Amino acid sequence: MSQPRLLVTGASGLLGSNLALHAAAQKHTVVGVTNQHPLAQAPFETVQADLLAPGAVARVLDETQPDWVVHCAALADIDACERQPELAHKLNTELPGQLARETARRNLRFAHISTDAVFDGTKAPYKETDAPNPLSVYAKTKRMAELAVKAAHPQWLIVRPNLFGWSPNGDHSLAEFFYNKLTAGETVNGFTDRLFTPLHVGFLSEIILELLAKDAHGIFNAGSSDSLSKYDFGVMIARKFNYDEQLVRPTHTESAAPRAADLRLNVSRLSAALGRRLPTVAEGVARLHAELSNGHRQTVSALAG
Repeated sequence: MSQPRLLVTGASGLLGSNLALHAAAQKHTVVGVTNQHPLAQAPFETVQADLLAPGAVARVLDETQPDWVVHCAALADIDACERQPELAHKLNTELPGQLARETARRNLRFAHISTDAVFDGTKAPYKETDAPNPLSVYAKTKRMAELAVKAAHPQWLIVRPNLFGWSPNGDHSLAEFFYNKLTAGETVNGFTDRLFTPLHVGFLSEIILELLAKDAHGIFNAGSSDSLSKYDFGVMIARKFNYDEQLVRPTHTESAAPRAADLRLNVSRLSAALGRRLPTVAEGVARLHAELSNGHRQTVSALAG
């Protein structure tokens, strides 16, 4: 029995690229959709399309004929969303709603990637049943997307992750930020007042495909089985990659956009759905480290040409 055909939007981003690579390695036929950043040397089919253009979503779905669609594309730069709220709304709210409607019309499985930022940081660790209260433009547009997807697709699947890993352009994740600074021997700020539940993108990719294969629907928090501060995460990166952890300086957040302080996630619902314990942050950092030597990071980097 052949694997379902998979369409991944945002295939040049952190999650989209890693998910497409992982699915292709699992013998799925994969089509990656990109817009402004076409991929090079991709071991899967790619389509370049501006999904905001009239009729583009329907055309891409009809031309590529997927069984499953995972929507990873978003304007994820929090400060850019504050500067360009109209664009953020189009990309982060209107587009997911349209994809949900068009996939429902074609009876396709649809997974939408949301964010832990839909919460305000006052009542962590958060369960899926806790009421969202988004603070920033980014978070508000992502929360509105969740509501749009729920309204448009009868078997909606929404995943709320915080993720890290290697991206094609090399600076899409907090892990890369720490790694790049530490590699250059530069000091780097680590926020002691920001708590989170980061999950390695490889683990997240596997989880998304598993949820789709199980025909799961509803909403799932996706994080590691434990949580930590962003400062402690930076120290963990420094130690694993054998850099001077003193380069990671404890500090407090200064941000133009409002950000939630404590976004720890309760991941028990996802763990129950999968029937297993989720990985720890340390296991994710170990996988990140292994990807330097096993060729995965080079494969991801090559996608950027």
